[in-house]
Amino acid sequence: MEGGRWAIAVHGGAGVDPNLPMERQEEAKRVIGRCLQLGIDALRTSPNVRAIDVVELVVRELESDPVFNAGRGSALTEEGMVEMEASIMDGCGRRCGAVSGLTTVKNPVSLARLVMEKSPHSYLGFRGAEAFAKAQGVELVENDYFITDENVGMLKLAKEANCIMFDYRVPLTAVETCGASVSSDNALRMNGLPIGVYTQETVGCVVVDSQGRCAAATSTGGLMNKMIGRIGDSPLIGSGTYACDACAVSCTGEGEAIIRATLAREVAALMEYKGLSLQEAVDVAVEERLDDGGKAGLIAVSSDGKVAYGFNTTGMFRGCATQDGFMEVAIWE
Repeated sequence: MEGGRWAIAVHGGAGVDPNLPMERQEEAKRVIGRCLQLGIDALRTSPNVRAIDVVELVVRELESDPVFNAGRGSALTEEGMVEMEASIMDGCGRRCGAVSGLTTVKNPVSLARLVMEKSPHSYLGFRGAEAFAKAQGVELVENDYFITDENVGMLKLAKEANCIMFDYRVPLTAVETCGASVSSDNALRMNGLPIGVYTQETVGCVVVDSQGRCAAATSTGGLMNKMIGRIGDSPLIGSGTYACDACAVSCTGEGEAIIRATLAREVAALMEYKGLSLQEAVDVAVEERLDDGGKAGLIAVSSDGKVAYGFNTTGMFRGCATQDGFMEVAIWE
């Protein structure tokens, strides 16, 4: 697509607590807006910039800010440490890289890209991923770098309530009632088991550059109080992340439901096989392809410069922009 139109979208997670304090809403929107502008500037500055470079740039910035659940500020496991995961995909040739179980890599998305470009594999996890990181000379930090005092306190509350929490930046009253909520008949469930508060904050970015090249990247710390070794949708190509010649998609939400639906790939398949537009494909994927009760959101761009999003939760932290001047940073519908 010589001389095509670029577009970009960023998300900071779907499933926002409707009672989230206004100052936290504004803080999240400021971070989304700053990271979105970083991507816009990169796309405007050079007509030859590649989509894959922009998604890595933006997600690195999101990982470096503790506001969202990726990189610094990641959720804690049941043992009180951080295990991070990320993936990246270039629609050109459908090249991809993914990592899981990271405890010392400062920017997981960049290690995922190195897996794609510097290894014979598409996915590395845990000890092997950490060894690869050291061999590649990426920046490593102590696990304490990722942990905040707030996270430690929220993990304590989650343990006291005996629940997994999808977000640790919700009003304390919601956390304090977590134990009661999971025992009710109306409790949210994951793989049939009741869970606690539903408002996770995975981050992601999708871009189509001026040459029509699509790329996507997703990064997360996972669930607060999750089991050691748990892997969600974010590093799974086709589930949390996907890019091809037609589009790029990054998902967020109930990981197990997204995995079962292969949600990101579903958007591309609906476009390729049914001839749906980008927004039509996003709507069908979110509204019809998730299991009953599955909660998720996603952002997407198409090779012709369109941008779209969809979610079936109460809100989704998001921002998007196109070359023709459209720009939005929002949380609610």
